[in-house]
Amino acid sequence: MEAVSVKEEARRLIERLPEDATWDDLMHEIYVRQAIEAGLEDSRAGNLTSVEDVRARLGLARQ
Repeated sequence: MEAVSVKEEARRLIERLPEDATWDDLMHEIYVRQAIEAGLEDSRAGNLTSVEDVRARLGLARQ
């Protein structure tokens, strides 16, 4: 997989927004993209929590 620069990804993100997009729309898209990237990086680094552990921490019944 070829690495793409943040600048190029930002251009692509902007191009996908509708013409009437607001600054808030843009900031939301950037935030979501950053959150996904951070999650993927955590996953690659092995920083994972099993569903069972999350359910136990939240006091949820097992399925």
